[in-house]
Amino acid sequence: MNSLEQLLQAEQALLEIFSGIDAQVKRNLQRVLDAFRHHRVGAHHFAGVSGYGHDDLGRETLDKVFAQVMGAQAAAVRVQFVSGTHAIACALFGVLRPGDEMLAVVGSPYDTLEEVIGLRGQGQGSLIEFGINYRQLELTPEGTIHWQALSNSVADNTRLVLIQRSCGYSWRPGLSIADIEKIIHIVKQQNPNTVCFVDNCYGEFIETQEPTAIGADLIAGSLIKNPGGTIVNAGGYIAGRADLVEAAACRLTAPGIGSYGGATFDQNRLLFQGLFLAPQMVGEAMKGTHLTGYVFDKLGYPVNPAPLAPRRDVIQAIKLGSAAKLIAFCKAIQHNSPIGSYLDPVPDEMPGYESQVVMAGGTFIEGSTLEFSADGPLREPYVVYCQGGTHWTHVAIALEAAIKAVGGATNYMG
Repeated sequence: MNSLEQLLQAEQALLEIFSGIDAQVKRNLQRVLDAFRHHRVGAHHFAGVSGYGHDDLGRETLDKVFAQVMGAQAAAVRVQFVSGTHAIACALFGVLRPGDEMLAVVGSPYDTLEEVIGLRGQGQGSLIEFGINYRQLELTPEGTIHWQALSNSVADNTRLVLIQRSCGYSWRPGLSIADIEKIIHIVKQQNPNTVCFVDNCYGEFIETQEPTAIGADLIAGSLIKNPGGTIVNAGGYIAGRADLVEAAACRLTAPGIGSYGGATFDQNRLLFQGLFLAPQMVGEAMKGTHLTGYVFDKLGYPVNPAPLAPRRDVIQAIKLGSAAKLIAFCKAIQHNSPIGSYLDPVPDEMPGYESQVVMAGGTFIEGSTLEFSADGPLREPYVVYCQGGTHWTHVAIALEAAIKAVGGATNYMG
């Protein structure tokens, strides 16, 4: 069977799942529309202000809309956040104080957080250098949350629990909203004052609720991922309890300024429109992950999540087993991207990452992971992480080339 026939077979097998995703998109879009309607969003909210950014009606209204969509008391949506890592760092530095403990409950955090915490690097003002204690609960040998260890892990000085929703550069499954709710319940039973913070990157609109709607105190993420709908140029968000959001905003700006400053550089329309588009774009990305997982599972490669399993983020991981296949896969994706299709991805150092990374990112917004991209660290077992996709048909076209590039897994070395 050739690559085109394999993809057509996969599309037929996934029709029921695709239909279910469309129904979920409708529910998520409804809550976005409800928030827009409740806050009477109009064209006058698209205008921004300059300088300090004081009294920006559009920005203030967007914060309220975003908070309602996330099921949170408050939100701060800002183009000044450089990335999801930056938004997360502001949240951590905003909440934690010297002598506090941060406990990561889902194993090792994403690579780019290691230097924020202080697990790598020195002299840059990490949490550990500011006297924050760090501890993490390892996953079980099966790669799942160690529920028994979690049930007696929270101490009196555990100020914040870090819950990473997506798989990151790991092989564990992403967390469902039910998983996150269970973690929060177990943590609060031990210490009701512990802040439950969720790294929500890659997870927005995957289900019909967000972590703040089921008890998370604070969440953060990137606008060039899910909630930017593929059109927002830059930025990130924090949402949750109003006092915690303000504390995090004070790390982005300064104490006394907090969420009240920050010009939007005439980006308000894109920020509103991106949020409106986000449920649909996430739905298309979910279809793409199902398609990718189904095809490469049939080719004999280990995939995570499994082809028909519910999605927990917009990431599909494939163990390719060799550096050559990882590079070849990324080249195939890049050559079938709308931007920079003539480029060849090569492994290189990336700020914040421990290993060299090879990355296919032919996206309209640089670094966007809701547009279709693929990347992976150049280390065993050579896993490629496929992300996003503005429409699943583009994913299908790119996958046809990727299948030809790497072939079946008869010589799999993972």
